[in-house]
Amino acid sequence: MAQIPTHELNDGHQIPAIGFGTYPMKGDDCVTAVKSALHAGYRLIDSAVNYGNELEVGQGIREFLEETGTPRSEVTVQTKLPGRHHDFDAAVNSIEVSFDKMQLETLDVVLIHWPNPITDKYRDAWKGLMEARDRDFVRTIGVSNFTEEHLQHVADDTGVVPAINQIELHPYFNQSAMRTFHAEMGIVTQSWSPLGKRQAPYDETAVKAAAEAHGVTPAQVILRWQVQLGNVPLPKSATPSRQVENLDVFGFELTGTELGAINALTQPDGRLFGGDPNTHEEM
Repeated sequence: MAQIPTHELNDGHQIPAIGFGTYPMKGDDCVTAVKSALHAGYRLIDSAVNYGNELEVGQGIREFLEETGTPRSEVTVQTKLPGRHHDFDAAVNSIEVSFDKMQLETLDVVLIHWPNPITDKYRDAWKGLMEARDRDFVRTIGVSNFTEEHLQHVADDTGVVPAINQIELHPYFNQSAMRTFHAEMGIVTQSWSPLGKRQAPYDETAVKAAAEAHGVTPAQVILRWQVQLGNVPLPKSATPSRQVENLDVFGFELTGTELGAINALTQPDGRLFGGDPNTHEEM
């Protein structure tokens, strides 16, 4: 099993360079998939209040730790605060509820799921995350789907820059400007839907040619592209063999030409469902 590299976060902690997404898994299938992913070698598991699976994710991690004797410190679990809990007190309480549901001693990472700028309480939510961190319910705090403006607002308001911003990022929407801004701010970029879901560009010449050249699958090429850009992709699969395949992206390296060809697939707005953080509200 290849050793997964890590990224240094701006709070001094580290996070694995690839993780396992759990949306929309629920019930026993979720527990089984989380355990399978951990056995495959994943050490970053992503959840959210709105996924409705924090109990199952926590159970899958606990069972894996008990069965293997793996130290709790070797697994990073992250969850996300929903829009309906953006008030300061509600945010703190929501994180405590997630903490109680997961039963994992601590929440390694909590992110604000969406900024919901029309409701415009994300600054209060950020202060709630800071409070929950100060109370030791969570170790690292960050955000998801924030724009440059949203990031700048919370940083200016509190002096605390989010450690992570999890955004939609795949070959048809490579988020070049956001990645540059993150790098300037010292924020790690996580990628949701890193393969592009149903619109995955497996048949694009740039992806197929790289897969043939390196003897890997198109999915592995895209995940390797993510890793080489410095992103933390969060692929999701309930199939054990696919979980192993998605993790096996550290034994080859794409050339500059191959990276450039995949980057060239991006579109001005290649979003999968039009989830513009400036207008999308998710409670």
